Amino acid sequence: MPLIMALCVVVGIMIGTFYANHFSGNRLNIINSGSSRLNDLLHIIEDQYVDKVNIDSLVDGAIPQILAELDPHSVYISAKEVQTTNDELKGSFSGVGIEFTINEDTIRVQNVIKNGPAERAGILAGDKVVTIDDKPFVGKIVTTEEAMHRLKGPKDSKVKIGVIRYGQTKITQFTVTRGDIPQKSITATYMVDDSTGYIRIKNFGETTYPELLISLAKLQQEGFQNLIIDLRDNTGGYLQSAVQMANEFLPKNKLIVYTQGRKSPRQDYRSDGRGSYQQIPLVVLINEFSASASEIFAGAIQDNDRGTIIGRRSFGKGLVQQQIAFRDGSMIRLTVARYYTPSGRCIQKPYTSGDDSSYERDLLTRYQHGEIYSQDSIKHSGKPYYTNNGRVVYGGGGITPDIFVPEDTTAYTSYYLQSPKYIMQFAYSYTDDNRLKLNNFKEMTEMSDYLQKQNMVDKFATWANKRGLQRRNLMIKKSHHLLERYINSRIIYNILDEEAWSEYINLDDPVIAKAKEVFFKREAFPKKPIKKK
Repeated sequence: MPLIMALCVVVGIMIGTFYANHFSGNRLNIINSGSSRLNDLLHIIEDQYVDKVNIDSLVDGAIPQILAELDPHSVYISAKEVQTTNDELKGSFSGVGIEFTINEDTIRVQNVIKNGPAERAGILAGDKVVTIDDKPFVGKIVTTEEAMHRLKGPKDSKVKIGVIRYGQTKITQFTVTRGDIPQKSITATYMVDDSTGYIRIKNFGETTYPELLISLAKLQQEGFQNLIIDLRDNTGGYLQSAVQMANEFLPKNKLIVYTQGRKSPRQDYRSDGRGSYQQIPLVVLINEFSASASEIFAGAIQDNDRGTIIGRRSFGKGLVQQQIAFRDGSMIRLTVARYYTPSGRCIQKPYTSGDDSSYERDLLTRYQHGEIYSQDSIKHSGKPYYTNNGRVVYGGGGITPDIFVPEDTTAYTSYYLQSPKYIMQFAYSYTDDNRLKLNNFKEMTEMSDYLQKQNMVDKFATWANKRGLQRRNLMIKKSHHLLERYINSRIIYNILDEEAWSEYINLDDPVIAKAKEVFFKREAFPKKPIKKK
């Protein structure tokens, strides 16, 4: 009996080896061979290289190069970057609760989050942070990354922050107990007119859907009859959040999106019919920076003929990433599938494996080819697809809007194009110098009216001329409205909040005007194309 059992084991091993080698194409051996070579190389370098080498740093540099050979969105995230990367999409993170800008190598507190740890400790907007935990924090060491590293930390831990307040010369110390800081996906909810609600969504995070329900309830109380959802500059986030959002506006059993990959079987995401806003006229705004989950939502609304898409062609990211963690805390985001809109189109724009340069230049190429200014310049790389009502749509490079609104560049000058970094600094300086007066304004409209009378463009031009942006009066005259709009919007943001900023820049936004026109003409539900007889 023992002899028979031994023979069975041997035969089993031989059969298993035969099948593994002949029916798997030696795939396992290839992987083992490749990984063995990499391991051997690292051991040889560590053992024999002429100088001492940090193997961890070498691996950190090598992994991104390997992933870059796959596609533009498979990426490596080091252990120290993981927390920051995840915080962007989580509903909250642990910190002190300030928004800051760096001006003249010093952290300037731009806004203090209401009811946050910093506000409870006594820190005010306008304070200059000069020490953290009794160590000086000014000069070249001051970067956004280093500031975030020093100010963030575990919940209930303490950090000592030294500030110099406007009009004072001595440092005042505050001990701040870190706490949960909410990360909002929705940055603006208000009525653009008597019947039209507006919601601006910055990204698709863990709390986007519940935030949306709160925003819709707020607009419901104000009697909205039409809805604008602004996804411009929204680079995406969680697929599930986009699906939940689309479900709120679609009838039962409508396909929202489906994903499929070599090792990922097709998975359909459909509406369940429980959405409370299936009939409200809807417009979705997109531009060339709207990507990923933004395109999932816009594609679902467009392909189901549920609303009108207005703006410019979106970014074109149709790849699904899965996060895979390593034991040292680092992780990769590996592309495992593509997503497809209900009509079957993949909106991923073309890319060449191992060549990120042309992919990254795509937006610049669009500008150069005139696509941002002319609908006729839009080039589609994919075949035509059809919406539920039979309208033609295209894949292979983003979502093309139903109504194209070009970027107006008629007032652009070289002076205006050089001005943004100066405007940011000027707006902060002006805000800081006039904070007592500006704090009296609680509404966007009254602050806007006040700033309109302050000759802000001339003040800016004088200020910027002393700091390297040479005054060009003819150019300033041509770009006057754009400069004034930019300057005033930043001051409004500094004193009020992001919603007030959105409300101000939307006042004369041609895309918003087009959306209101669509509602006025009752075109928010795209109709079937008229067939010629």
